[in-house]
Amino acid sequence: MPRHSFVQMTKLTDVCGRVDYITNPKRQEHLYATYTSVKPEYWKLLSKQSQFDFWRSHQSKGKCIEGRELVIALPEHLQQEDPDKLLLEFTKKFQDTYGMHCTSALHHNKAKTNYHIHLIFSERVLLEKPIIKIASRNMFFDEEGRHVR
Repeated sequence: MPRHSFVQMTKLTDVCGRVDYITNPKRQEHLYATYTSVKPEYWKLLSKQSQFDFWRSHQSKGKCIEGRELVIALPEHLQQEDPDKLLLEFTKKFQDTYGMHCTSALHHNKAKTNYHIHLIFSERVLLEKPIIKIASRNMFFDEEGRHVR
């Protein structure tokens, strides 16, 4: 008996592009509703900071993961529900459970055989004010790398 996956999670290396793809009516034929808990610039800032942190950590292998996406298959009978309300309730439940900002979209595939939600989120927290860290240095070295007082 084949197993069917109703929820799929993907790592996103271009979160801005993916958010545009799932929420853009010109790119989605059967887009019924969209929702976001953040301003559009959030995803740009997230992407920029993720790429900076990835570069700073000197990663030579792999790709920078900027966010994650859940694709959730829905039963076809839910088409009878108000799409904006359905998407809002589902996304709010996710936010209340996990405390993450997200953007979501509800649509069908081109053949109208797969009614589903795309939910993009990030584990990073949006700070009201940036945290400025000042490191105190108690070890000093000369030009040859020897410890000096």
